[in-house]
Amino acid sequence: MSGGGGGSAPSRFADYFVICGLDTETGLEPDELSALCQYIQASKARDGARPFTSSTAEGENFEQTPLRRTFKSKVLARYPENVDWNPFDQDAVGMLCMPKGLAFKTQADPREPQFHAFIITREDGSRTFGFALTFYEEVTSKQICSAMQTLYHMHNAEYDVFHAPPDGQDHSGLRDGGGAPGTKLQRLNSYDISRDTLYVSKCICLITPMAFMKACRSVLEQLHRAVTSPQPPPLPLESYIYNVLYEVPLPPPGRSLKFSGVYAPIVCQRPSTSELPLFDFPVREVFELLGVENVFQLFTCALLEFQILLYSQHYQRLMAVAETITALMFPFQWQHVYVPILPASLLHFLDAPVPYLMGLHSNGLDDRSKLELPQEANLCFVDIDNHFIELPEDLPQFPNKLEFVQEVSEILMAFGLPPEGTLPCSESAAKLKRLRASELVSDKRNGNVAGSPLQPYELLKENETIARLQALVRRTGVSLEKLEVREDPSNNKSLKVQCDEEELRIYQLNIQIREVFANRFTQMFADYEVFVIQPSQDKESWFTNREQMQNFDKASFLSDQPEPYLPFLSRFLETQMFASFIDNKIMCHDDDDKDPALRVFDARVDKIRLLNVRTPTLRTSMYQKCTTGDEAEKAIELRLAKIDHTAVHPHLLDMKIGQGKYEPGFFPKLQSDVLSTGPASNNGRVFIVGFDLARWTKRNAPAQWRRKDRQKQHTEHLRLDNDQREKYIQEARNMGSTIRQPKLSNLSPSVIAQTNWKFVEGLLKECRNKTKRMLVEKMGREAVELGHGEVSITGVEENTLIASLCDLLERIWSHGLQVKQGKSALWSHLLHYQENQQRKLASGSVGPSGIFLDSERRKSDAGSAMSPLRVSLIQDMRHIQNIGEIKTDVGKARAWVRLSMEKKLLSRHLKQLLSDHELTKKLYKRYAFLRCDDEKEQFLYHLLSFSAVDYFCFTNVFTTVLIPYHILIVPSKKLGGSMFTANPWICISGELGETQILQIPRNVLEMTFECQNLGKLTTVQIGHDNAGLYARWLVEHVTVRNGVTGHTYKFPCGRWLGKGMDDGSLERVLVGELLMSQPEVDERPCRTPPLQPSPSVIRRLVPVSPNSKPKLNTGQIQESIGEAVNGIVKHFHKPEKERGSLTLLLCGECGLVSALEQAFQHGFKSPRLFKNVFIWDFLEKAQTYYETLEQNELVPEENWHTRARSFCRFVTAINSTPRNIGKDGKFQMLVCLGARDHLLHHWIALLADCPITAHMYEDVALIKDHTLVNSLIRVLQTLQEFNITLETSLVKGIDI
Repeated sequence: MSGGGGGSAPSRFADYFVICGLDTETGLEPDELSALCQYIQASKARDGARPFTSSTAEGENFEQTPLRRTFKSKVLARYPENVDWNPFDQDAVGMLCMPKGLAFKTQADPREPQFHAFIITREDGSRTFGFALTFYEEVTSKQICSAMQTLYHMHNAEYDVFHAPPDGQDHSGLRDGGGAPGTKLQRLNSYDISRDTLYVSKCICLITPMAFMKACRSVLEQLHRAVTSPQPPPLPLESYIYNVLYEVPLPPPGRSLKFSGVYAPIVCQRPSTSELPLFDFPVREVFELLGVENVFQLFTCALLEFQILLYSQHYQRLMAVAETITALMFPFQWQHVYVPILPASLLHFLDAPVPYLMGLHSNGLDDRSKLELPQEANLCFVDIDNHFIELPEDLPQFPNKLEFVQEVSEILMAFGLPPEGTLPCSESAAKLKRLRASELVSDKRNGNVAGSPLQPYELLKENETIARLQALVRRTGVSLEKLEVREDPSNNKSLKVQCDEEELRIYQLNIQIREVFANRFTQMFADYEVFVIQPSQDKESWFTNREQMQNFDKASFLSDQPEPYLPFLSRFLETQMFASFIDNKIMCHDDDDKDPALRVFDARVDKIRLLNVRTPTLRTSMYQKCTTGDEAEKAIELRLAKIDHTAVHPHLLDMKIGQGKYEPGFFPKLQSDVLSTGPASNNGRVFIVGFDLARWTKRNAPAQWRRKDRQKQHTEHLRLDNDQREKYIQEARNMGSTIRQPKLSNLSPSVIAQTNWKFVEGLLKECRNKTKRMLVEKMGREAVELGHGEVSITGVEENTLIASLCDLLERIWSHGLQVKQGKSALWSHLLHYQENQQRKLASGSVGPSGIFLDSERRKSDAGSAMSPLRVSLIQDMRHIQNIGEIKTDVGKARAWVRLSMEKKLLSRHLKQLLSDHELTKKLYKRYAFLRCDDEKEQFLYHLLSFSAVDYFCFTNVFTTVLIPYHILIVPSKKLGGSMFTANPWICISGELGETQILQIPRNVLEMTFECQNLGKLTTVQIGHDNAGLYARWLVEHVTVRNGVTGHTYKFPCGRWLGKGMDDGSLERVLVGELLMSQPEVDERPCRTPPLQPSPSVIRRLVPVSPNSKPKLNTGQIQESIGEAVNGIVKHFHKPEKERGSLTLLLCGECGLVSALEQAFQHGFKSPRLFKNVFIWDFLEKAQTYYETLEQNELVPEENWHTRARSFCRFVTAINSTPRNIGKDGKFQMLVCLGARDHLLHHWIALLADCPITAHMYEDVALIKDHTLVNSLIRVLQTLQEFNITLETSLVKGIDI
């Protein structure tokens, strides 16, 4: 290829060969980027913060000896100069080849070559791979050696000044390596030009379009061996490098390729388009380093898009873990910042308030406690070298985790690997290493091992994970003892593969593990296509409104899932990777158009559907093992056994005489004139022996043209040209991810400012999208009418959305922090604010008005209303601080957010927190999100919209905490209880439990008590013991307030409690409703939302007798019964966790009891003067009538007999109860029990035909109209299919 390697087709194996190292012409230059880091650390220290003391600070600290300092490395040469399809990024390559710059060593230090891979992610998400081999060469430049000697003299002089011992002490200890712990190390790392040989690091690197890691490593190691061996290589090095750059092609999909290294052939193979994508990093290494349990936890964190920080002193380990975890996600792809090797100079990027997967280099000396990170609330920290992982809080478990772990463990053990990894301290690991699997197999073959061979499993029985697996398999009937150890591949005579045994085993283990992980997603999302929401409008409109559109029916998908899957799946469906996956599905209709990973996944899903003949949406939690591993392994073995293509062998180039010579031990300066240009004769084609890639491409041209024609038609149909389409696809892929990788270039303040500005914009956009999504989901039917999507939101999904909002708030509060204190940046800020307010309060500069919970009740106001709670940020913090169950700062911050959302005060509280500008300036850098005024205002405005909807996200989550409840009993003012002599009591019930009977001191109408969270309050039972001369009490209503959330419930009564009054009740069950409290003049109080009352029934005020109720006509009564029954039916059609109070639907103002009461009162004959007749009187007479009939054996038919008997039994049981609940209370109990046991419609039919009805009802009564009664029976029959469970307060004392 002429012109510097130009050309359009990226069909070459490698794009560039690069050499990095010391530029002897410019001499020793301190790394400017590292110097900037040092400046940042120094400014931190100056501001009173502890500096960032991670291992990566090694080298930037000028107290270090010169040998340990960071010096600038440079790209010394690259071949070719540039290629069109992959422009060379000098800054990025230089930084990632030698992430910590140049390293100097002496003959006393170990100088083994180190290999590592790296990745460059462009802004569009595309990737280039780099493979670097770093080795040490002797420094021959006298100027460099002298400069190093001078630096040592200066360092020692400064060190002695700053660390001089007190006068009179012996200084010799320092010289001999005694003294302070650091001193000995520094003296050992000394350099003396007269006796020491100085070595400097150098790096050779291949930049490739695809990650053939093993092949690239072999190329580089053979090149290095050629310059270090005493014998020169057969050909000049230029011949081999030219061959790799210009004459070795990429193997086509599904083919294998062999090409020549300096000393040995190199083989690589590429999966076909129907197999899992290329992955060449050893999975084995990751499982050895971390163990199965840790790999699964890390995998779960990556899927849920937590921030992930990998930590190791080996660059290759960082890369291997990052690439393995992202490869195991197939078919999903990591969408956020991805920097497996973070150069030392980019440490500030850990401040990024976005999900990321980054690798941080450690020096092997500092432990985790010394590593300070800007934010840890949502961080998964993985110390690879020490087999340790630190997880974020509330991490849900991956579905079927135990069975999944078991399946992976079986594969690992079959390959002779212990599932818990190979820590030095692990005894079983050591045993297993000594016991080679191949030896086991040969022993078994020779008959040395009995029928139950010694299995790796036996050695692992003490392991915790295996113990859990063992318990699991005992339940499932599977036995780990049946595990077979894999035979050594060398014993498989049928196929002779063209690579060594170890390499083949790596290929085999890789594909087996990857197939198991891919199978999990195939099983979990086998029916995902059913739930994809295809856009109704054209694509251009869809792209324009992409952020507002739902692309997946999450609620329906989750409703089909087994219960244990929901915590994980509900969060996973909210991730960017899942959204991008579905976007790809929507954009790509035909197979040729599809993303390759999507095409492979869809083919697997189709195969599963053919195998599993079942309803498409039917879900099962049964674990289905992977069956595709052996087939995939066989495909690889076939490619390695029969090499499809062999590249042209290296050959002598047209070099001048004398070129190509080199000195052993030094990588030579290569001849750029022969390496900068490829072969010009073949017009850019890459030849393979027996295979012309250009001809192969040409032969397939018709298919490609056909595909292009189809694409053209497709885009014309959508009225988009290809450029537009590409742009939209790219925009969709980049949705929500502003930066994939920090720009690896000179970090001027303007570049840092620009990067942080992108973060600020991204955070604001994410906040806008999240609040909108939560509101749309929560507003239910109104949102559906506005065309926004589904009606209901499940509790799991609501919890997920709130948890993701908490994560976003933590990331916003972590951005631009001056000093990191504690794991939660938000809670740390709140504590600083609390401390400031308490200091101001103590000094008297601030009044207590906004701080105290409740003012004293005014005596003149001892009446109908409870004083409202004051709005107090500090008090809400105290509530959280008083909850003993919450142990961590992250937990406290999340609880505080939930409480503020439930009280509809989140925006207001955060505005108050940020109003302390001095504190914000002290805690945050200038570029921080919280110091960008316009964005901050918009952010608070978005959060303000949460006041429009009702959340019970604190009450429903913190179910075991102690809550103070404040009770106010309001007696009738006209007939007040001042003369009341009995001893009253009260019992409060909620969705989560009920209190014991609480005795109320006589003449006390207001009291506070503390008990475990009752949830949303449903009923109050109130009564008295009928003691004294005036044991009559007319209660207007009872009000109960939750002292933490401020929710206030009103329980209307308006009835007498007393013998001989009203219906003779001494106790009543009152059903409550949530109130909106009125604001005080000077303080806006907590506002809690009302339940929506139905307008169809007029509220009764204080009916002293049933006759004072408003009279309704038959049409209104039918409508109210229909609405009450419809409410109950809707209740049962909601997911179980989303159902409200059934008690309210039965006994509330518009409930079933009230509706049936109206039906029975219609046409009831007027009672005699001064005597009230109740419905219960009629029911008792009917009971007497049927009991008489039964005694006289005059019951007309068997059905009638059964109904009458059940009716009489229930009425008798209710009359026999020890509770003094009065006649209306008994009627309520009968209706509730009838609904529970599905008997109401039978009883209505029975009573309509009862002769007693003729005596007690007028001719126009509803119950005497057979048409209306039949209609009523049909309505009540719809309740038969539901299992109605009654609250204890409704049926206390009844045992039927």
